[in-house]
Amino acid sequence: MSWIEALILGLLQGLTEFLPVSSSGHLELGGALFGLEDPHHFFTFNIIVHGATFLSVVFVFWKDIISLVVNFFRFKWNAEMKFALLLLASAVPTAIVGLSFEEQIESIFEGRVTFIGFMLLITATLLFLTRFIPKNNKDVTLKSAIVIGIAQTIAVLPGISRSGATISTALFFGIERSKAIKFSFLMVLIPIFGANFLKVLRMSEEAGSSSMEVMPMIIGAIAAFIAGVVACKWMLNIVRRGKIEYFSIYCVIVGITAIIAGSFM
Repeated sequence: MSWIEALILGLLQGLTEFLPVSSSGHLELGGALFGLEDPHHFFTFNIIVHGATFLSVVFVFWKDIISLVVNFFRFKWNAEMKFALLLLASAVPTAIVGLSFEEQIESIFEGRVTFIGFMLLITATLLFLTRFIPKNNKDVTLKSAIVIGIAQTIAVLPGISRSGATISTALFFGIERSKAIKFSFLMVLIPIFGANFLKVLRMSEEAGSSSMEVMPMIIGAIAAFIAGVVACKWMLNIVRRGKIEYFSIYCVIVGITAIIAGSFM
């Protein structure tokens, strides 16, 4: 992977992680476009740029995160403690699937362009349906947190947008828009941290076996972080204004293009 490919893919990851258009799907399409054929190296790059977007969420929501952590370790039942526990509950489905089917999940990231196209059409459908959801002001509950967590787990499939799936699911439960997006963005911190931690352990065990250069990873990570901060703030405004369904048009266009392109590959 060259530095320019890493830069483009990092920017692509950072922008699409928070926009409801599937970052994993776009990374796979980008990898296929650049002809990156080593699934192990590309999966490693995928994890690293996801880690960079983890930091972008921390950067944007640092006040909320500090408040949640401080109140959690006070062990007093209040709104912050409840919210923190709901975030933990939402991570359970992803943790179970991630730990039980790690190899199968990694095999999904192998440039299946046609498959990604169809998954993008599913994302488009979810986003379009939010157009018909009336505005509500409900809070996140244990039931909704777990279901939103299941939606995040399903979004491991490239082409299914994580933010699109989780925010849409939250809106289907009648959760107020600003609360839905805050929960969606903060809940991703736990699985991304866990995935990166496990990946670092594996990479340390395989030290010397990988020939992927460090510089492209660094460039990709920096690009993903900067683009992630921009996209995260942008997405906050989009959801609050109720414009999320318009991304369905983009997903349909890219999805159909990927299906057509995949038929010739």
